[in-house]
Amino acid sequence: MKNTAKLNEYVKNHSTEEDKVLQELDRATHLHVLRARMLSGHEQGMLLYLLVRMLKPQRILELGTYTGYSAISMAKGLDDGAKLISIDKNDELLPFAQEFVRKAHLEDKIELLSGDAKNLIPSLNDTFDLVFLDAHKAEYIDYYNLVFDKIPSGGFILADNVLWDSKVLEDTPDSDAQTQGIIAFNKLIKKNNRVENLILPIRDGINIIRKK
Repeated sequence: MKNTAKLNEYVKNHSTEEDKVLQELDRATHLHVLRARMLSGHEQGMLLYLLVRMLKPQRILELGTYTGYSAISMAKGLDDGAKLISIDKNDELLPFAQEFVRKAHLEDKIELLSGDAKNLIPSLNDTFDLVFLDAHKAEYIDYYNLVFDKIPSGGFILADNVLWDSKVLEDTPDSDAQTQGIIAFNKLIKKNNRVENLILPIRDGINIIRKK
């Protein structure tokens, strides 16, 4: 695509500005946390917010909190009484995320859990209208299988990083486990006649999956 940098700047300048708390969270993550590129960022955060506003889920499950940017973005779009549960196994980042949930005044809408999602998901009694997958890429299929029956017909799964920095084009036996996990997940979704989906090439790719 020609003039990609200029078009990206145009998109930024003609979209709603980033929330002040999320701006602060972005800066703090880049200053104090390793692998800051894992942060969702403004473009993806706004997409998640708007999808929540459109879909109006009562319960959201997020796998992979990191520093809380995506959780806050989604929770800002929730109606009163709705709730988001976010799980991350890195307990060292939990206080960081909690601090910004408080700054965003979303304590009543966001519940942060620390632990292995594969162990915690079976213990959740809720059903979820929307699930956001953004945890360990090699385990996406495991997460998908665990959450599928907790999603009603018409519910959605959003899977992040499904283009995996274009590594999905390198489908070779010696690919790393994360790449193979994403490739296998994308193939599974394509073949599953119980869902319909579309991969959007936003940031690192989001697979929007609807349960029939």
